[in-house]
Amino acid sequence: MNIPFLDNWRRRHAPESTDSPLAAAFDRDPDGVAELLAECELLRARVAQSGVALDDTPRSLQELDQLPPRWRDDPEELPWIGNDAGLYLGTVIVRNVPGARWQVWPGGGPVVRLASGREILVVEAGLDWAMTGSPELSQAYAEAAEY
Repeated sequence: MNIPFLDNWRRRHAPESTDSPLAAAFDRDPDGVAELLAECELLRARVAQSGVALDDTPRSLQELDQLPPRWRDDPEELPWIGNDAGLYLGTVIVRNVPGARWQVWPGGGPVVRLASGREILVVEAGLDWAMTGSPELSQAYAEAAEY
């Protein structure tokens, strides 16, 4: 039976999606989201001031690990640098480890999934690196490349 007013009511009272906007965008355009995740503008700007060029290679992760952590002096900037460092780590892994790809959880958290199925929480690794220097980004990459 077709009751038009009931269709309108169902649309207004339908359960909202639990997917984040990032997860929904990733479902529509995974390559576009991967490019967005690779931008890391704040990190790229800060390390360029130190003379380091981030060229999406494992060598650039080693150079990042060697920088003096001046970002720790700014508590407001620290989490943003850590987030960008994690996204940059993920970008290097995806672009250099065969079979690695971005995955976005329904809640919006980007992770890197290796060909083995292992997921790397790159944002958490980047935040840990920015706050404490450990694990080194190059070490996290080396572990990912082993799988």
